[in-house]
Amino acid sequence: MKFTPQAIPDIILIEPTLHGDDRGYFSETFRQDLFNDAIGSKINFIQDNESKSSKGVLRGLHYQVAPFSQSKLVKVIEGAVLDVVVDIRKSSPTFGHHEAIELTANNKCQLFIPRGFAHGFVVLSDTATFTYKVDSYYAPEHERGIAFNDQELKINWQLKPDILQLSNKDKNNPTLANAKDLFDW
Repeated sequence: MKFTPQAIPDIILIEPTLHGDDRGYFSETFRQDLFNDAIGSKINFIQDNESKSSKGVLRGLHYQVAPFSQSKLVKVIEGAVLDVVVDIRKSSPTFGHHEAIELTANNKCQLFIPRGFAHGFVVLSDTATFTYKVDSYYAPEHERGIAFNDQELKINWQLKPDILQLSNKDKNNPTLANAKDLFDW
């Protein structure tokens, strides 16, 4: 596995090593010791989640606040998505900056997103199956969101706005400037 810090260094792109022949391939998709070494700390993932969505479905930008803030390890197992993370750590030099990375079933890449980031994705293919590990349980009363179309964030979701499909909750998320419970560390 290759671990590559992104422009926001705490975001890590993980590229698998494929071992293949005419029968197919084999790849390690997660190895705790290598992962911990790459991120410089220990993460204990406790819940796996999976969603399937059609083209244009945009989920996010979501985060959870203490005591249920979450680190995530995300991956696409079918289709393609544009995965977006926004730094919401108020004291960070990259506060308000974002990363946008295409994750696909073909590239088999994963993205590590530590606590202190809002996360979302949009489906670029006809359908996509998205899976992720988290290190804290889902707690709806601690879930928050940021508007996907916040003009200050300047996120290019790569699809025309008229084909985007959002939940009612996500349509009503506040801008980053008006978001509640941002991270102070």
